[in-house]
Amino acid sequence: MSEEAVKAKASPKNSRRRSRELALQGIYQWRLTSDDQEQIEKQIRAEKGMGRYDVEFFSKLLRGVLTQHAALETAVAMHLDRTLDELSPIEFSVLLIGAYELIYLSEIPYRVAINEAVELAKTFGGTDGHKFVNGVLDKVAAQVRAVEVRGDSGKIIV
Repeated sequence: MSEEAVKAKASPKNSRRRSRELALQGIYQWRLTSDDQEQIEKQIRAEKGMGRYDVEFFSKLLRGVLTQHAALETAVAMHLDRTLDELSPIEFSVLLIGAYELIYLSEIPYRVAINEAVELAKTFGGTDGHKFVNGVLDKVAAQVRAVEVRGDSGKIIV
């Protein structure tokens, strides 16, 4: 067995994580070029060697983030210590993906959404960018998923 085959077996990427990576690529491209979302999605889908990914989840993330970017930017901006323009394109893109999952994909537990964003930041971002992403998304989660973050069901026990 080749060394590459062993690596692939030892560390298989789950298809949703790969979908997030591809969405990150698309959002990064949009941030830098302002290309049309359909053009970006077609281009990414046409690339060879993308690995296994959840096509539906990729499309939902990419389209959702780009469609809702203004609301997501507002949700994130209130928790920043700098302006959105001062963020690296990777931090910006990762924060939008994390915020989108927290706000619009309630079926994904908030801890999973934050952890996946942190992993993207560790893989593609700067040295301590993942710490920044974690801190900002923790604040977004506390605001938009308060009951889940507190860990209670909101029921009043008499």
